[in-house]
Amino acid sequence: MSHPLVDWDQFPPFSAVTTDGLEQAVQSALAEAEDQIAVIEAAEPDTWDGLAAALERALDPLGRVWGLVGHLTGVRNSDELRAMHERLQAPVVRFFTRVGQSLALYQAWRAVRERGGLDGPQQRIVEQAIRSAEHSGVGLSGAARDRFNAIQEQLAAIQTSFSNHVLDATKAWSEVITDLSVLAGVPATALAMLAANAGGDATAEAGPWKVTLDAPSFLAVMQHGRNRALRERVYRAYVTRAASGDLDNGPLIEQILSLRKEQVGLLGFASYAELSLSTKMAGEVPAVEALLEELWAASRPAAERDLAELIAAAEAAGAEEGNDFKPWDVAFWAERERERRFAVSDEELRPYFPLPQVLDGLFALCQRLFDIRFEAAGGEVEVWHPDVRFFRVRDASDAIIAYCYLDPYARPADKRPGAWMDVCVGASTALAPVSQARRTPVAYLVCNQTPPVGTTPSLMSFREVETMFHEFGHGLQHMLTTVPYGEAAGIEGIEWDAVELPSQFMENWCYHAPTLRGMAQHYQTGAVIPDELIERLQAARTYRAGSDMLRQLMFGLTDLALHDRYDPAADGDAFAVENRIAERCTILPRIADDRFLCAFSHIFAGGYAAGYFSYKWAEVLSADAFAAFEEAGLDDEAAVMERGRAFRDTVLARGGGEHPMDVFRAFRGREPSTAALLRHGGLDAGA
Repeated sequence: MSHPLVDWDQFPPFSAVTTDGLEQAVQSALAEAEDQIAVIEAAEPDTWDGLAAALERALDPLGRVWGLVGHLTGVRNSDELRAMHERLQAPVVRFFTRVGQSLALYQAWRAVRERGGLDGPQQRIVEQAIRSAEHSGVGLSGAARDRFNAIQEQLAAIQTSFSNHVLDATKAWSEVITDLSVLAGVPATALAMLAANAGGDATAEAGPWKVTLDAPSFLAVMQHGRNRALRERVYRAYVTRAASGDLDNGPLIEQILSLRKEQVGLLGFASYAELSLSTKMAGEVPAVEALLEELWAASRPAAERDLAELIAAAEAAGAEEGNDFKPWDVAFWAERERERRFAVSDEELRPYFPLPQVLDGLFALCQRLFDIRFEAAGGEVEVWHPDVRFFRVRDASDAIIAYCYLDPYARPADKRPGAWMDVCVGASTALAPVSQARRTPVAYLVCNQTPPVGTTPSLMSFREVETMFHEFGHGLQHMLTTVPYGEAAGIEGIEWDAVELPSQFMENWCYHAPTLRGMAQHYQTGAVIPDELIERLQAARTYRAGSDMLRQLMFGLTDLALHDRYDPAADGDAFAVENRIAERCTILPRIADDRFLCAFSHIFAGGYAAGYFSYKWAEVLSADAFAAFEEAGLDDEAAVMERGRAFRDTVLARGGGEHPMDVFRAFRGREPSTAALLRHGGLDAGA
């Protein structure tokens, strides 16, 4: 049975989306996929085209429409959409579990491997498919299989609830302020945003102003608000999100950890971390621990100095917190010290980073490095919100090689926090339209940055600029792939701890003077950012690098501990484990009721379980990759372009078609080193 929300090739018909229509589309695609899988199983194929290409065609319609549901739950959430997602999640999970456990398909994959004649990417795909089947429980039977499958469905439902609780808790808290003095220190741009939050006739000058836990609002108060009591209220609300009442994620955390441990035990693994690491570049827990401990040793002394300097600054200013420094004082005094030392602040920088100009600079960089061109194509396809932008991507021959959507602004009412890249459709020769050699990839790029207010464009904080470059890095790997097979094209099939390489690599260019001059122009005067401001921004790059790294290490170590050796009977609950790790990784003691874990969606509702270390693992790769440009000479345009083409032809092009270490060696000529990461952060031995 055809359905308009299933029968699209590249661009979803967003205007046709209704909750009922989506539900019907998923059901239709699910039924068709079940029929197609049965046909493939009965055929007992032993060739690539008979199995891999046939499976890709059979699963693509369901993958696209279920992906559309997932996308909309992130960017256009509603009670109706949520309820529909909950109704359909179990049958969809059940279907993919059945496919993963199909003995007929497993045997077919093994037959394809035995037949041979595969190219490199095909061999990788076959090996990953066999391993995935084994991890999906293909070898289980009877009660063990029934229990494994029940856990699979239960985990999917609980993780969705976890994510929804975080979104709901973030939306649920706000504070309306009518006295401007309470917001002393908060910049004018942020006041305008807080007034817009309040709605009605609110103005930046007269209020009222509504503070929320959405990132732009939260950071404006924490970094700039002089009212310490307000900072405390906002901070306490933030670190206790989804930690009480009907939205309490605490019990869900224990359920998730228990179910994961039971499930991997059925597969013969000692821990969830052992299973997770078996599919990652790092390979095993000791390798991850060695990296994290090396970085901990480099960052802990620097973080201790960072805190001492903030307390000294507060004491010198005669502030009450000088004698009683608390977590809600850190961001405020860090910003004051950054301004004092480097004479640079977000508010001084924002006017130079209007979104249109940042995009122009980002696109110009991509053209220089990768020889591609972005073209605005708004109005050519349907979008899910008026703020969404759409672009074509062309190569040097002027051929269209990809498309992307960009949804830049925070919308607390229906858009989940954070920033991400997701796949709309992937590149594939098996799924190519009749008139094309392959299906052209399409990416979703989603941010939650400061929105425009009135006639003032979105003026981005520098961190928001870095975030956009980061997500575009993911998008570039998806869009510039040359792998012809969907299972390994773009970001597909890449080991999780290597997938952040291009995204973190792109962030480095935010500190590159020529790149900055190309995108940082004052939104009112058109003046290019002054060289001395660039120099101050570059000097500030390593400010609090030790503290920032130690915070990330705490997340990674907590994730690893909970998924490797965690025993509630001996260790206490997950919060007790986190608190013990926090003693090593936080210099300033946390407040007793801190429940950050309840909002740690990365590991409890996302794909980073026993994998949060991937950010640091990939940061080593990305820093070392950028060092190749530094060694070639960042002021040598020809050298930069040559290195850029090499990066495109290896890291961005080869995707999951090769092991990431082989891809890295192809670009760098050797295995990665931590030296560049420590040097960039000012944490090397000579710092």
